[in-house]
Amino acid sequence: MSASSLPINLCGYKVGPGQKLFVIAGPDSIESEEMALKHAHLLKGITSRLGVPYAFKCSYDKANRTSGKSFRGPGLREGLRILARIRDEVGVPVLTDVHETSHVGPASEVVDIIQIPAFLCRQTDLVEAVARTGKGVNLKKGQFVAPRDIVHSARKAFESGNPNVLVTERGSTFGYNNLVVDMRGLAHMREAGLAVCFDATHSVQQPSSGDGVTGGERRFVSLLAHAAAAAGIDALFTEVHEDPDRALCDGPCSLNPQMFEDVVRNVLNIRRVLGHEPG
Repeated sequence: MSASSLPINLCGYKVGPGQKLFVIAGPDSIESEEMALKHAHLLKGITSRLGVPYAFKCSYDKANRTSGKSFRGPGLREGLRILARIRDEVGVPVLTDVHETSHVGPASEVVDIIQIPAFLCRQTDLVEAVARTGKGVNLKKGQFVAPRDIVHSARKAFESGNPNVLVTERGSTFGYNNLVVDMRGLAHMREAGLAVCFDATHSVQQPSSGDGVTGGERRFVSLLAHAAAAAGIDALFTEVHEDPDRALCDGPCSLNPQMFEDVVRNVLNIRRVLGHEPG
């Protein structure tokens, strides 16, 4: 059930089998302009040292929150201004997510990769609008979608004229307040001709496990990332915060910078042993 031809192109980098691991990392949300810039510089330094292609990710609006009282971010206009500054001053490609079609146009003027959130991965109008921008597409696989079925959402983008679609695994709903990752799903998506990314931090979420907040088990991030590297991935997605326990969003899942560097280094080593990492 082939979906597309690989490798795809993201921000001028080839992503797919036989290519270097593509890394997407950054804080969950823009807490302030200074904070976002600081993290972008820090992560660029780490990824440059490790020799991996990199895109900075951060959200201007966390529209999908457990509680209406949760922190959401600076909003569309201010958030995109900050992301544009990061792209220009730090010199890294940037990724952000959109939650409605009216945001797609403004976002496409600033970012290099537009992300479709997991809960919206079947929203046809949104997928098609993002694809038509010609930007790279990061399609998060919904927690409710089987690995073999996400190909149908990806095809909406392909049929809108955009072949550069990365599909990201972030766990599947397992009862209440829990996610699990079936590593066989990565193989199923690769067999469907998709470029595959693993979101190692959202996969350890415990959705809505607190009083109006989502919890997480940070200690399992490295374990899952290592397993995904062995199973075969083209890209790795992680959330990184200099002080995860004080992060305003998804802190329990986020890595600190040293943990992030260790995880990426180990993933690269696993890929080299298996012959997946060139060079």
